[in-house]
Amino acid sequence: MTVTITPFDVLEPSMLEQVRTAAAAAAEVDGVEPLSEAFVLALPRAGDHVVATDGDRLLGYAACADDGSVEAFVDPRDRAKGVGTALLTSVLERRPDARPWAHGDLPASRALAESLGLHVVRRLLVLSRAVRPGDEVDPTLPEGLRHRTFRPGQDEAALLAVNAAAFVDHPEQGALDEAGLAERAAQPWFDPEGVILLEDGDPSRLAGFHWTKIDPPGGDLGEVYVVGVHPDCQGHGIAGPLTGLGLAHLARRGVREVELYVEGDNAPALATYGRAGFERKALHVMYSCEVHPPMAG
Repeated sequence: MTVTITPFDVLEPSMLEQVRTAAAAAAEVDGVEPLSEAFVLALPRAGDHVVATDGDRLLGYAACADDGSVEAFVDPRDRAKGVGTALLTSVLERRPDARPWAHGDLPASRALAESLGLHVVRRLLVLSRAVRPGDEVDPTLPEGLRHRTFRPGQDEAALLAVNAAAFVDHPEQGALDEAGLAERAAQPWFDPEGVILLEDGDPSRLAGFHWTKIDPPGGDLGEVYVVGVHPDCQGHGIAGPLTGLGLAHLARRGVREVELYVEGDNAPALATYGRAGFERKALHVMYSCEVHPPMAG
């Protein structure tokens, strides 16, 4: 087998289909998707794509986002042959500040990171819990607050504004813009009724929001997609009831399990979700070389 590493600005349709097929195979074998939602959405767009091939056959794929985050995988049929090393070495040579994700924190990923001299700089936890009797009932909100559902064509600006304020320091969520919101609203799983907006009487902004997700629609697994509280309203006991509103919506939609993603060092969020009964389900780890300081713990 001859491994050829080739960067592309845009993936040709045939190569794009091979990437999607190989990603599905990797998910089936590993029990975790190799590409996150943002990277899947970016597959057809111009960007920093890198493929490993043997002739016309795809062996592996990597992509580097503008911020340096990287996601990569190797077709399960071609592992333990140096393909992953070749892919990431190519990315790191061109982007020394690249930060590869290892979804699922699998042993093979840890071994590859160690061989390349990478260290952990970020941990993203996946938490989940089963839906319980009573979850379908909306919680009582603090006095002065009310909730309603998202209105397409009217609430986009307000949602983006509170999202930007709540996630000003978050590397991905804080970057959500009008195009990104429209792209997600066009996905089959998007449900305006699953985007819950919180108001406190201040007409200049939303107090918070809870965006839920069921993918595929009608499935058994729901997601606390994003929960954001405006900085003006943080510390007032809003996060818990706001989380409960989303759980109630998902329970009424018939899901049996709810999961969410949270930064490993976000103590307030971990405390809120712990009180709601969420427990650790999986771990995603981000690596980097010496240009980024290692994460403690």
